[in-house]
Amino acid sequence: MALSDALGNLIDFRLLPGQAHDLRGTAALIEGLACDQFLADRAFDANWVREALAGAGIEAVIPPKSNRRFPPEFDRDTYKWQHLIENFFGKLKEYRGIAMRCCKTDESCSAFIAVAATVIRLR
Repeated sequence: MALSDALGNLIDFRLLPGQAHDLRGTAALIEGLACDQFLADRAFDANWVREALAGAGIEAVIPPKSNRRFPPEFDRDTYKWQHLIENFFGKLKEYRGIAMRCCKTDESCSAFIAVAATVIRLR
């Protein structure tokens, strides 16, 4: 799970087990976050995420899940910029070690992602 700025540069990330839902590490990422808008995909559509963002004065630009009885509104034009984080993941997967998941430990994987993100930002 990754958090990026408006240009698609990595700000912070969390490693999660493959069987874990994305919401599991969300609280740690959005804690202390200061921005105007928070763009995320449907996986992050939870009431507690929306309430935490609203409490911090951040507009949640998250499309509602299809099973919501009363789906909240979101800015579709702003949501189109969410592709920047997907572009970052594409650039990150250019590094064979990350794409093939060659790292044996969480520490080495985190270090490799940090180094790769630094190289991507310096390009």
